[in-house]
Amino acid sequence: MSKTCWNVTFEILRQRTGQKPYFESFPLEVDPDEYVLDGIERIWAFHDRTLTFRHACHHSTCGACGMRVNGVEKLTCITTIRSVTKDHGLIRVEPLRNFPVLSDLVVDVAPFFQRLESTGFSGVALVGDARLGYEKVENEAETYAYNRLVDCIECGLCISACPAANTSEDYLGPAVLAAAQHVFRQSDDIHLVDLVDNQDGIWRCHSAFECTAVCPSHVDPAWRIMDMRKATVSRRIQKFFTPRKKEPQP
Repeated sequence: MSKTCWNVTFEILRQRTGQKPYFESFPLEVDPDEYVLDGIERIWAFHDRTLTFRHACHHSTCGACGMRVNGVEKLTCITTIRSVTKDHGLIRVEPLRNFPVLSDLVVDVAPFFQRLESTGFSGVALVGDARLGYEKVENEAETYAYNRLVDCIECGLCISACPAANTSEDYLGPAVLAAAQHVFRQSDDIHLVDLVDNQDGIWRCHSAFECTAVCPSHVDPAWRIMDMRKATVSRRIQKFFTPRKKEPQP
């Protein structure tokens, strides 16, 4: 933390079910090296206990504190105040887009998690399964006894930033498609190709790469979607040139 003190105004979008959304302003005295989440917590603690928001780990592992800060998707626990505003500046905080809003900054992520589950993706995997291609293990037997977090933290920032996600409620979204690619490349499970090969899967993506731009874990979901397209087209070609089995004559 620095010894500098800034005066900034947090402008937070407030909303409840059945009520019209509105912005509420909260002037704060802050250290510019504090995080945006610190300011939101201070507002809750000292100004308005009715403010609702999610947070947990405070070190970009859980993905709970994803919000839009000055129009850009951010994990507020690792976004410093000086990176988004200046002294006497404004910090506008809104909930993630393309999710139903439950209250203030809290959105309903249940459908997102259900779609992730349909891919067989797990945020925790055996090291041998999650290891990158260039990583080497000296003792394979010992290593398999340990677990490793897969990079995607399921924060939903990519879905909020995705322009295609606003065009269809049934669109699987960047995180789910990236998860399908991740699992497919490890398992060659053909049902995953069937899951994504449709208008609400890989073909709705417009290749805007907005998802990759905001991903805090550098998962690069846009590249993974392009890779899954290649796998899908390859499967189509293989099916086209594979002779059909002749049915036995009666």
